[in-house]
Amino acid sequence: MPKTLVVLTGPTGIGKTSVGIKIAQHFNTEIISSDSRQIFKELRIGTAVPEDEELNAVKHHFIQTHSINENYNASRYETEALQLIDTLFQKKDLLLMVGGSMLYIDAICKGIDTMPDADPEIRASLKKQAEDFGLESLRRQLKTLDPEYYKTVDLKNPNRIIHALEISIQTGKPYSSFRSNQNKERPFSILKIALNCDREILHKRINLRVDKMIEAGLEAEARNVYPQKELNSLNTVGYRELFAWFDGEITREKAVELIKRNSRRYARKQITWFRKDEKVTWFEPGEGDEIIRFIEAQIK
Repeated sequence: MPKTLVVLTGPTGIGKTSVGIKIAQHFNTEIISSDSRQIFKELRIGTAVPEDEELNAVKHHFIQTHSINENYNASRYETEALQLIDTLFQKKDLLLMVGGSMLYIDAICKGIDTMPDADPEIRASLKKQAEDFGLESLRRQLKTLDPEYYKTVDLKNPNRIIHALEISIQTGKPYSSFRSNQNKERPFSILKIALNCDREILHKRINLRVDKMIEAGLEAEARNVYPQKELNSLNTVGYRELFAWFDGEITREKAVELIKRNSRRYARKQITWFRKDEKVTWFEPGEGDEIIRFIEAQIK
């Protein structure tokens, strides 16, 4: 049997955890998380970390293993996850990756280009520029320094723009010059599976999950990390909306409403991203047995 990495993904709130555990138990294997926020120790409720019972049912990796204070990114994940995969393949023929972080999945399946480490002072300067003169000033600067990337970047995303600028300024080369877009060969087979369901059902699942997070103590968890709210690791749905409430910018009710809305928007973004990949096979969350039969047929 060839070494095979099964990637189970899909939008937030779709139910990847339970389906992943069922698959992992069937194939007697381990789960590698590809969730860019569940990796942080301080973020449990708002990132929907699997329950202790679920974590005990199957061995999980990259769950609450790093601190929000670490400068963690997709490039570092690629290095660490590939090392782990190589080790696990010495005793397993099939491994399961579960999560919905698009860049982390691409880092393993396609590889990402090696970027120089960002300079914190340059980043701080660019953030101050955005505060003082607005995002448009950064857009104009990016258009000058890297017109190629300017044509493709989401111009409404300040983090992407700032990251491109800090690399361009630091190296004196356009950010796009570090993006070869060449897929890296992996010494194992990759099988991609995504979950989805009717949009109305998914939205109800997301709204209900947010309500459960609030009941479970998301507010207290957010207050605990609030003093570090400027960290990139905390620029995520569920926390930034509560931070806005803590800052007096919106009401508590509005914060919860925005968490639900932004979670739904993120789910749509994920679905759009995964649908662009022709190698993805789609299933519904309740089709765990069908997924197992599909995997068995593919690895024969």
